[in-house]
Amino acid sequence: MYTCICNAIRECDLRQAARQHNGNAESVYAKLGKKPNCGNCLEEAEDVIREEREALIDPAIAA
Repeated sequence: MYTCICNAIRECDLRQAARQHNGNAESVYAKLGKKPNCGNCLEEAEDVIREEREALIDPAIAA
């Protein structure tokens, strides 16, 4: 599933980048070589990033 249509950023790519890079959605997008265009995806992206980082701390969350 795509999280960011403007940049064709898939949720799985966003999750992987969140595990490898600290920061907010905009900095994770930068890690992927992108930057937000319309910004409609940023709230959802922040949620995905938060979920992924919480799962790193407590793997039971990911289950």
